[in-house]
Amino acid sequence: MTDIFVYPQANLIAGVDEVGRGPLVGAVVTAAVILDSSKPIAGLADSKKLSEKRREFLFEEIKEKALAWSLGRAEPEEIDALNILHATMLAMQRAVAGLGIAPEFVLIDGNRCPKLPMPSQAVVKGDSRVAEISAASILAKVTRDREMVELDREFPEYGFAKHKGYPTAAHLEQLARLGATTHHRRSFAPVRRALEDALLSR
Repeated sequence: MTDIFVYPQANLIAGVDEVGRGPLVGAVVTAAVILDSSKPIAGLADSKKLSEKRREFLFEEIKEKALAWSLGRAEPEEIDALNILHATMLAMQRAVAGLGIAPEFVLIDGNRCPKLPMPSQAVVKGDSRVAEISAASILAKVTRDREMVELDREFPEYGFAKHKGYPTAAHLEQLARLGATTHHRRSFAPVRRALEDALLSR
């Protein structure tokens, strides 16, 4: 872990992180993790800084060793209805609510917290400073990346397995050429433009 983080005085601390705020397609996926101090996990770090192979290995180790873990999500329809920030907060609430053990304190990656029934604190760059948040970021990223690989099988021409739904040049090109799938977030500007262009070209 880089930087020094002073943990709150609590026995059961859950870390929460999200993956998928920026993509144009798919759900925003969150995870909540309570680690077991008697079963340390070596090499926890921000999921974006780990290789895919390392993330996959840690994904299984976290699920095996954690006291509790849970995934939450908000679907594209919810993102369009609520906006991405509120949908992310909802997905975080769902992840915490899904934990088999209620945490005494929750640490959230970023600069704001969802409303929760227990005390919480936002931690900027928490995914590289707090082990619980690092673990959550790994669970969320591996889960969402796998979903993008599945979506790629359904829509191979979009390249979801490569760009994971982010607005890369290749994704934007295919979006303009092929239009939006039912999994795209219609409120996001590039998708909205593609839908408008499709209507105009009829």
